[in-house]
Amino acid sequence: MATLLDFRRRIRSVKNTQQITRAMKFVSAARLRRAQEAALAARPYAKELLRVLRSTMARIESPQHPLLAKRPEQRILVLVLAGERGLAGAFNTNILKEAVRFLKSKKDKKIVVIPIGKKSRDALRKAGIEFAGEYVNVLARVDFGVAREIANLVTSLYTEEKVDAVYAVFSEFKNVIAPNLVTEKLLPVEKIEESEETEAEAAAAQIDYIYEQPEETILAALLPRYVETQVLRALLESSAAEHAARMTAMEAATKNAGDVIEALTLHMNKVRQAAITKEIIEIVSGASSTA
Repeated sequence: MATLLDFRRRIRSVKNTQQITRAMKFVSAARLRRAQEAALAARPYAKELLRVLRSTMARIESPQHPLLAKRPEQRILVLVLAGERGLAGAFNTNILKEAVRFLKSKKDKKIVVIPIGKKSRDALRKAGIEFAGEYVNVLARVDFGVAREIANLVTSLYTEEKVDAVYAVFSEFKNVIAPNLVTEKLLPVEKIEESEETEAEAAAAQIDYIYEQPEETILAALLPRYVETQVLRALLESSAAEHAARMTAMEAATKNAGDVIEALTLHMNKVRQAAITKEIIEIVSGASSTA
């Protein structure tokens, strides 16, 4: 049976763990604030760039560009963005499950992957999936230079016809509680379908812009920038979602540690009270026998 000393040691150990989880929660909260601001700031630019791109494509009768070329999807490139570290609840597990589900749906195709994040690289390497490249330690502080490097690799593989389509699997930041798993098609860039076109987008597409350069020249400049923007946005969204998941997980761990401490303290007090009661009974019994 555990002694009072054992209970005190256990309570002290749980308190030390609670201090660590509380500190990690505060660190993640501070990082989340910066990552959230960056992710939210990138959304309007990405949305407006896509609108201008589609508007430009709508003004060209038959737009021609290597990034617009549509081919049968026989070779698929997938960007899988997971976390750099653990202790983030089910964040990494959910992303990898979504990635595996998508890969299984394309099992009759040739799949190559670019893992982004240590957890993504380690899990997909164990699965024996072919890599076209790998990027680790890039989500802690998202840099545009890294996003441009990834985008250049993606566009070169597509323009050289080594892959026929490019997808990205990542966790889009929705709020602190519930992330949004996204499987997004990056290439080829497609025109917006009439059935998916909203009234605002239809009106924007019909605005009569005055272009200083030919539409084809503008389109050729916008397409690589679009891929860079989409990759950067995915990195920022994934980074913010990871920090949110870690903050939530550490908050839950801190609360659970408090519950464990409360339960151990209650049990220790019961054991101590039982020991005191036993000693009192022994003293009273001894006094009664000598009387």
